[in-house]
Amino acid sequence: MTRRAASALAGPRAASSLVSRRGASALVSRRGASVLAAALALSAGLGLAGCSASAPELKAGGAFMPQPVGDMAAGFLTVVNEGDAADRLTSVTSSLSDDVQLHEAKDGRMQQVTSLPVPANGELKLERGGDHLMFLGIKKQPKQGEEVDVELHFEKSEPITVQLPVKDRTHNPDHH
Repeated sequence: MTRRAASALAGPRAASSLVSRRGASALVSRRGASVLAAALALSAGLGLAGCSASAPELKAGGAFMPQPVGDMAAGFLTVVNEGDAADRLTSVTSSLSDDVQLHEAKDGRMQQVTSLPVPANGELKLERGGDHLMFLGIKKQPKQGEEVDVELHFEKSEPITVQLPVKDRTHNPDHH
């Protein structure tokens, strides 16, 4: 391995420690050079692979729950993804209910779904008249001014804990 080849593979500083001024053959055998080249190529490839795609960067805001009537409640919030990779909301847990479902509004009807998309550099809006959380068989009636804890679970990202402030039954943040 020549000084130029070692410099191209490992950089000038590493090359000087790998190759003496009198010649590469005394310090690095052909087999050793092949092993070194493979190791450097592998480490460079792994480093580049880690930089090629970013992960989702999620945060939640605008959360609220209208004061429930009966044994069901709805939850609304927005999940913002500032990352370059999409994710999916896959489930929600809460101390208020053992059965929190993801509902999608489609053709004027709501239906339970197994997940909801959180687009890259976009947002998932859970809002009145649209996609939302549905709490079935609630364990207590939260009152206006209280907060309900929820944990959002995603396909790729770590869970996010959110507090849903309980608002008036007719609360709609888009109409203030």
